[in-house]
Amino acid sequence: MTSTSDSPGAPARPRGPVWAGRNYSLLTAAAIVTSLGANGSLIAAAFAVLDAGGDAGDVGLVAAARTLPLVLFLLVGGAVADRFPRHRVMVAANALNFLSQGAFAALVLAGEPRLWQMMLLTALGGTGQAFFSPAAEGMLLSSVSGDQAGRAFAVFRMAMQGAALGGAALGGALVAAVGPGWVLAVDAAAFAVAGTLRSFLDVSHVPPRAPGGGMLADLRDGWREFTGRPWLWGIVVQFSIANAVLGAADAVYGPLVARDSLGGPGPWGLALGAFGAGTAAGALLMTRWKPRRLLFVGTLCVFPLALPSAALAVPVPVGVLYVVMFAAGTTVEVFGVSWMTALHQEIPEEKLSRVSAYDWFGSVCLLPLATALAGPAEEAFGLGPALWGCAIVIVVVTAAVLLVPDVRNLTRRTVPVTAQPTTASPDAERSAGGLG
Repeated sequence: MTSTSDSPGAPARPRGPVWAGRNYSLLTAAAIVTSLGANGSLIAAAFAVLDAGGDAGDVGLVAAARTLPLVLFLLVGGAVADRFPRHRVMVAANALNFLSQGAFAALVLAGEPRLWQMMLLTALGGTGQAFFSPAAEGMLLSSVSGDQAGRAFAVFRMAMQGAALGGAALGGALVAAVGPGWVLAVDAAAFAVAGTLRSFLDVSHVPPRAPGGGMLADLRDGWREFTGRPWLWGIVVQFSIANAVLGAADAVYGPLVARDSLGGPGPWGLALGAFGAGTAAGALLMTRWKPRRLLFVGTLCVFPLALPSAALAVPVPVGVLYVVMFAAGTTVEVFGVSWMTALHQEIPEEKLSRVSAYDWFGSVCLLPLATALAGPAEEAFGLGPALWGCAIVIVVVTAAVLLVPDVRNLTRRTVPVTAQPTTASPDAERSAGGLG
């Protein structure tokens, strides 16, 4: 017998969860593709520099060349993404990344790339990322609604981190087998595929942007939104420092330890893959777990992020490193999902990209300095002490942010903010049910 839901006049049965709409599905598929390529390319870029005769300082300079334009253009990118259709900004950024990464691959495959050439091409990639990231986060946050938003973000991050697992492990193996140039070429192709997927995003549901006072007015408005929330700027300051030392550890010190003590790029790729597997496991956990005190629980789960640097400082056997990386990935993903849920419920949709730009800017502003100084710090203090310093800094700044009352007290709710005075005090927000 044919069920009533299959009869001609009945509504179509949804093929997936109600929160997994067309935009969400396209964004998730594109993120999987780019995550596969990007995590392999991080390893490939470091070993391309080392294979060309570079040292720790050169690896740090190339990493800094990517993050410097990210810092310079992020705020402009956020304002652009709230002023123009976000999907067009994302596609244009993906096109720039495709061209720059493709040129980087060709340069490495041709043999004997020069340091300034690698720095220039990675800088172009960082510029694309500066415009892409605020637009992408705003698009994702606006693609879901209701009390299932946290689960949607967890599933998205689980898919992306699962791809990161495969990308890092496969990237390390391919660098060892065929060299970094081909891995960079795969990453370029991934940007092309992802940009094509994102070109099909539908923004008809987004209300037209009200005429504003120009780019500077948009930036000032985003700044007021950002500084008016102690939980927001407090955590961004925390991660500006934590991400800086993590960037030095991952981009510079990790490959050096891998070369000297772990057996080369293959084991290091597997270690990064273990971290990716941990983040996928953490995202899976967050599809079921909805902690009420979002940021308090999330911040507690940042402390284990110090463990990989400590493990590399010893250094521990490679099997132990895999376990440590998996554990750190699992716990930090609890924070990641909680953070996205907090932004979704507290920030008005029309200001998501601008606020996201300040978030990204704060999170990466110290990366160029940290990666550029990583090599000199290793020469001055030694590789082990430099890594121990990274671990200690993460613990200290994470403990410090717990002193902010709103970080401890912000609670989950199911209805996102639609409008909110940017000059409201924390007490005023609390009376509206946002905090405590």
